[in-house]
Amino acid sequence: MNYSTEPDTSAQGGARFTGWHMLMIMVAFFSTVIAVNGYMAYEASKSWTGLIVKNGYVASQDYNQKLAEAQAQAARGWHGDIGFADGVVAFTLTNRDGNPVKLADVSATIGRPAFDKDDHTLALTYAGNGRYEAADALASGPWAITITGESSEGAYRLEKRILVKGE
Repeated sequence: MNYSTEPDTSAQGGARFTGWHMLMIMVAFFSTVIAVNGYMAYEASKSWTGLIVKNGYVASQDYNQKLAEAQAQAARGWHGDIGFADGVVAFTLTNRDGNPVKLADVSATIGRPAFDKDDHTLALTYAGNGRYEAADALASGPWAITITGESSEGAYRLEKRILVKGE
């Protein structure tokens, strides 16, 4: 038996795996995990506010009214469509028979779905045959558009997301 205090390196080729090696592996692993998590958190915080409504309690107080308005709008059978082409935001509204519907005070609130930096509101003008238009310069990417207007039958609201393709 060899009771020497010197390590036997003949079978290992001269290298040993020590506690320091394990410590370095653990430090490298957790440093990588922390760095990636920090980067992802930074990117997430600059791209989305996380804010859907400013005050959830206040928004919940109007829920039943908004639900009733949505049901009344669906019962009318109106069909709306939103599009963007050649620098023009266009909205078309027809009734269940395909006839144009005329609204008053039609506006479009436009913004990016993930943050509010580019939010803006446009007044749409009636172009005839149930079509409303406004010129706008939308950059490429996703946009959320909300159309609102008034009629003798009640308020109208339509939300849609569109994708503007780059030139």
